[in-house]
Amino acid sequence: MMHRQPIVKVAATDVPGINRIGGEVRILLSPKTVDATEGFMGTVRLEPGEFLAEQYNPYSDKFCYLVRGEVVIQVDGTEVKLTADEALMVRRGQRHRIVNAGGDTALIVFQISPLAPRPELGHVDTEEVPHPETPVPQVGGVRDGWQRPTGGNS
Repeated sequence: MMHRQPIVKVAATDVPGINRIGGEVRILLSPKTVDATEGFMGTVRLEPGEFLAEQYNPYSDKFCYLVRGEVVIQVDGTEVKLTADEALMVRRGQRHRIVNAGGDTALIVFQISPLAPRPELGHVDTEEVPHPETPVPQVGGVRDGWQRPTGGNS
């Protein structure tokens, strides 16, 4: 008989907004919130002129969907403009920075997959972050009882 996992709904107000790398990042579905084992999903809210500091993900691809607003995503030095209802995939290892290039609040939904072997290896900042005193977003990890399954893609 198959073991059934509980169904868990997460509202944006259920998780803290973190501004360490710029804007407001909320990690919604993750190992910590829903026992995810293959990736995590969240949102980024950027006010006009705000940005997410440049980073790269050594183990994961990042899928970005722009719900509203206008942003420029700089990927390995190439600028890609996104408007509402457009999406972009940033491949593992690619440096990327996101800037709100419009006059309205931008809202991005993102998915990162697969998970890094350990949460602290999930991303690497390549420029100074706007709010270094703010804690790194917690997606879950060994200290929360999560361990990446063996035999999966990495």
